[in-house]
Amino acid sequence: MADDKGKSGGQDRTRIDVNQDYELRDWSKKFGVTPDELKAAVKVVGTNADAVERHLKGKAK
Repeated sequence: MADDKGKSGGQDRTRIDVNQDYELRDWSKKFGVTPDELKAAVKVVGTNADAVERHLKGKAK
């Protein structure tokens, strides 16, 4: 689902849109990974930020 920049908060903060440069940059920084690593994680587990974070933390073990 694409960002609706007219709406703030809510579900939008729980999803990662790797097609938006600012989201790719910000989420990569938050998780401490490269943009390519973030894209790969989203491809595996989907756009849910919690699922991506769990996947990335599990990969580090």
